[in-house]
Amino acid sequence: MPTAALLAAVVCDDCSHTIPPDQHPAVVDGDRLCADCAADAVYCDGCSERTREPHLTVLDTHLCTECVRAWSECDDCHRYSRYITAVVDGPDVCADCLDTYPVCDDCGHRCRGRYDVEGGNEVCDTCRFDDYHECNDCCTLIRWDEGYCADCAPDHPHHHAINGYDYKPDPVFHGTGPLFLGLELELKTPSYQLEDSVEAALAELGDLGYLKEDSSIGSSGFELVTHPMDYAYARTQFPWSLLARLRLLGAYTDDAVGIHVHLSRAGFDSPAHIYRWMKFVYRNQEPVTALARRNSSQWAEFDPFTRGRIAGYAKGDRRGLRYEAINVQPEHTFELRIFASSLHRGQVLAALAFADASVEYTRGLSAAQIARRRGWDWAAFTAWLAPRPQYAALTAELEDLACAS
Repeated sequence: MPTAALLAAVVCDDCSHTIPPDQHPAVVDGDRLCADCAADAVYCDGCSERTREPHLTVLDTHLCTECVRAWSECDDCHRYSRYITAVVDGPDVCADCLDTYPVCDDCGHRCRGRYDVEGGNEVCDTCRFDDYHECNDCCTLIRWDEGYCADCAPDHPHHHAINGYDYKPDPVFHGTGPLFLGLELELKTPSYQLEDSVEAALAELGDLGYLKEDSSIGSSGFELVTHPMDYAYARTQFPWSLLARLRLLGAYTDDAVGIHVHLSRAGFDSPAHIYRWMKFVYRNQEPVTALARRNSSQWAEFDPFTRGRIAGYAKGDRRGLRYEAINVQPEHTFELRIFASSLHRGQVLAALAFADASVEYTRGLSAAQIARRRGWDWAAFTAWLAPRPQYAALTAELEDLACAS
């Protein structure tokens, strides 16, 4: 039989006072408590057990640590709720706190803060980044496919033949493929020469291309866009004399504009071929950007994150970022965005030649060539180019830029 002395040795786990032998300790949260300490505990509204660590819910009830596991804490009021909503660019909150946040006029979601955009609406941070930019003249936020706000637009010339940013006619293919290239050449003009430049471009392009607006061009200019061409057709049939004529009319390029080349996905043999091509471009960032006459920029980044996802992109994943060296978002093409714009035949033709040559080089690149002959290396690519006269413009440009090996 236990002695009275042993019974008297039981102490409270909270206050450390001895629990009289004629009192049974209360077990709360696994601890043995005296009557006074146990009186401070509350009953859990979930399991009806007492707890010293109650969690207040949005229903003004209390839950113990075990029962509250199925609930989430509101970042604002710190009460617990079964339903928590994420605020755009903000905290995760309960329904009561959610009502204190404004609603984005575009996406309809609650958000931390809003931006005023043209037309009087207020939008969240995500919609502002995805869908708006500042007017080319002032700070008014306008849609990405617009160049100027309504107040500034009258000060800038426009030509009816320059289509909107989102204009996308059915493609007309020129040549036999299998790889087709689409050229997008951004250029600027003096405002007083815009009409003559547009008329000259349309006259020489004929049915090979069309003109579009682009927010990066600024106050006066256009983006010259061709229908899909294979490289042989582009080299021999594109109206190259147009570039010199546009220069004579005062057209020019600067750091804000570029050349984008779309490459048809159907022109690749397989996902493995796509992987080899993208890997080759990203592995050779330094000579590629030298050829492009444009370092990695906010419009065409060589992002390590993107490089690490090449295998997924090769298999059809299109969830990449638009402003990467290779934009994988288009459904039927890859967009090579790296080149600075130009109105010189050799530089524009070199951009098209690199797009075509890099695909053809990686089309036949074997695992043995990669492993034993350093097939990924830029020197191996330029050696492959040398005996192929169709790429003479590219070879000449590489030599001029001192990146031929």
